[in-house]
Amino acid sequence: MTAGLPDELLDRPFAAVREACAEVAARARRVAIDPAALERFADAIPAAELGRAATLFPALGGDAEALAAFVLCLDALNFGSGWFPLLRKRPGTSGYRTIEAALRERFEAAGPIEARALRVLDARAVAELLGQAPVAPPLDELMELYARALRELGERVSVCAGGSFAGFVEEAGGSAAALVRSLLAMPLWRDVARHDGQPVPFLKRAQIAVSDLAHALPDDLGRFRDLDELTMFADNLVPHVLRLDGVLRFDAALVARIEAEELIPWGSPEEVEIRACALDAVEQIALRMRDRGRPVHARELDEWLWLRGGGPRYKSRPRHRTRCPYY
Repeated sequence: MTAGLPDELLDRPFAAVREACAEVAARARRVAIDPAALERFADAIPAAELGRAATLFPALGGDAEALAAFVLCLDALNFGSGWFPLLRKRPGTSGYRTIEAALRERFEAAGPIEARALRVLDARAVAELLGQAPVAPPLDELMELYARALRELGERVSVCAGGSFAGFVEEAGGSAAALVRSLLAMPLWRDVARHDGQPVPFLKRAQIAVSDLAHALPDDLGRFRDLDELTMFADNLVPHVLRLDGVLRFDAALVARIEAEELIPWGSPEEVEIRACALDAVEQIALRMRDRGRPVHARELDEWLWLRGGGPRYKSRPRHRTRCPYY
């Protein structure tokens, strides 16, 4: 089911992500971590603001099946930032919040989308669901990918759990790593790049799905014993925050390309270095905070940094844009 993925990634997914990203950070040529700035930044993080979920999940009557379906469908669609400047957004709302709101309204008005219905969705139906119809190139590429992602999810849940989203989560037995492995059976979740010939896993959507399920589901289903092993959810917003706050330094040519809103190709050396250095920086921030008696994990820091990125200072400057099904 997961042919082509390194054995270490399947056996130790979170450690594999950390180790690969640390190696990239150590040899990166276009992005660097500023150690002194990182220490100052870590020491200034207000502990009281940590632990807030980046997404507020709908109540859906406390129905675990409906909540699991919502989270898994949302994270199946939790990518597309490279197309978001073209997305028809709701007033004052980001691309992600636009997608989230449309899906939430569908679930609240008509209940969950069943796995069997996901299996036959096409791009036109997805565009209508998300308020993007009619759709023109190149946004049609994103709608095709969204439809494929939802079809993959519907197929996987049908095969593994008889169509039950809660059952799909339960199959993991309270193990975040096991749930990540199950998600990686779907090709569009296999967020693994290469740098200098070596595999570099990020697993952004698979990891954030676990985190979101832990926030949304009742304790008996949403409790994962290895939740604190999750890494940062490597996207394009957290690196942007860390760059503007001085923790990351990009070379001048890369900054110029980002400021000009040039697309940065997925899997290119600079794109991998941006994500890997951000992930390693968050690991270093968490370690410094723990060493100073402030217990914190990468997952909490990611959510805090992501919410921070919604501020005017960060939204007023371009961040890197990449068109891929991973973030």
